Amino acid sequence: MKTIEEINQSNVKKIEAEKKLPKFFPGDVIKVGVRITEGKRDRIQYFEGVCIAKKNRDLNSSFTVRKISFGEGVERTFALYSPIVDSIKVIRSGKVRRAKLYYLRDRTGKSARISEKIKKKIGINLETKPEMVSEENVAPVAEEKKAETSSTVTESKVTPKKEINKEEKPENPEKKK
Repeated sequence: MKTIEEINQSNVKKIEAEKKLPKFFPGDVIKVGVRITEGKRDRIQYFEGVCIAKKNRDLNSSFTVRKISFGEGVERTFALYSPIVDSIKVIRSGKVRRAKLYYLRDRTGKSARISEKIKKKIGINLETKPEMVSEENVAPVAEEKKAETSSTVTESKVTPKKEINKEEKPENPEKKK
């Protein structure tokens, strides 16, 4: 007999296979696509705001999004694995040091801003394969470099700098007083 936790975990895996949900954290600006049914028609309405709280509880996971609409703060809590949530898109990553950002409720304007988290890119292309290093590859290259440096030193000539006469310099026009 399965426990409730095992059933919840299997349901979460099934839902994650169907939907692709990005990783997001409190402080991120996210855009949530919400399915709205009006009569027989379905449509998707987007709710964009700052994620101020996230609760990870398997199937009962939820997150709260806050936005300012016409000067009034609006918060909405969504169940993460709900069929109402169509899509989630991370617009900006925020740099915060807390898990719950309820202090943003009291703030407005510039004091309610969250600085952006800068993601570092390493710059390694995973598609390229590194060369296999062996003694055959390394030794000839080192010898060639030694030969190139010795030949360039002997071939290079030092040329004296040309002296510039004061007569050749263009003179500045006289200032009128």
